[in-house]
Amino acid sequence: MLWRDTGCDPDDPATWTRPLVRLPGHDIEPFRTIARMPLLEQAFDRLVGPGRWIPDSRLGPVPVRFPHPDPPHDDYWHFEGSYLPGGWKGHSFTNYRSRARGLFLFVLFTDVTDVDAPTRMRVGSHRAVPACLYRYGEAGIDATRIGETGVLEATAAAPIAYATGRAGDIYLCHPFLIHAAQRHRGTTPRFMATPTLKPAVPLEIDRPDGAYSPVEIAIRMGLREHLEVRADSTVPPPPA
Repeated sequence: MLWRDTGCDPDDPATWTRPLVRLPGHDIEPFRTIARMPLLEQAFDRLVGPGRWIPDSRLGPVPVRFPHPDPPHDDYWHFEGSYLPGGWKGHSFTNYRSRARGLFLFVLFTDVTDVDAPTRMRVGSHRAVPACLYRYGEAGIDATRIGETGVLEATAAAPIAYATGRAGDIYLCHPFLIHAAQRHRGTTPRFMATPTLKPAVPLEIDRPDGAYSPVEIAIRMGLREHLEVRADSTVPPPPA
């Protein structure tokens, strides 16, 4: 089904004329079954918290990367945007508590080796993002303005990992992970879905009962300097 949507012929590399083809998400079988696998939903409970995420039968979008001499033009380090402020028509925003995104996933539909354009990931980078975004307050910042946040400099020395694996492997990523695409240097196109897990309730960094999810704990770790401003270890209001 995905090959048909690309408009390319899997048996004719001459039709692979672009380094990247973006496909929309699919809300049909067998994608629905994948998105609602019990094992996957158990992982959502462990990372985001039971009852704190929204079940979704869609699986996507799907960036398809082809072997090609040209760069894909999206091979830059970034964090994901997750929401649009009221009336905003541009790129999506992100704020220091990851509004509207609990996790993002890499769902491998093909085997991915080191040469098959595996997504690059700065290990531990998600802990640097909250403090860099804190000064933008609840409103957050357009994700394309990442350069002014200082997060790229703060994570420049982070070890690099690659989203390689077998078809069927799924990476569950913290919403603040700094990552980047790269040019495909292999021979077999890479198919991978990148769905978002949306929270049912906002992620919190000041829970009276202390029942923080692992995703929230990581955000609190990133905000530690702000958490220590007040004696009760709660976060002071961010700037307006």
